[in-house]
Amino acid sequence: MSKLMNKNELQSVLESDGEERYDYFLSQVLEEREIWILVNAENRFLKIVSEDGDVEHLPVWPSEAFAAAYGKGADDLTPKSISLPDFFRKWVPGLTKDGLDIGVFPGLDETLWITEPEELKRDLQDEMSSF
Repeated sequence: MSKLMNKNELQSVLESDGEERYDYFLSQVLEEREIWILVNAENRFLKIVSEDGDVEHLPVWPSEAFAAAYGKGADDLTPKSISLPDFFRKWVPGLTKDGLDIGVFPGLDETLWITEPEELKRDLQDEMSSF
């Protein structure tokens, strides 16, 4: 169980740029062995579509606290964890088939690291092998 972060820590991570958040995401996920998404009352996962409708992505977070903070203000969004093996085995192929990218760890700024599921899987596996 990871230690709970105080508000300042949460804030400082959220204020870092997309690339820093991506690195933070990789290290946290490897430590906790899970990825967090937001789901609604019907257990459908939150999907974000760009304004021009060209890009659809699944936002993911490294911890429940960050997912919950993002979902604040939306009535029916709840953080849900996906184990890393499940993510690799089920989600990556499913998202790839649906043509969905992954938005890694949305923060407070406008930058977001959007990546293909296979690429995120590769990055995580590379990190694991150097762990």
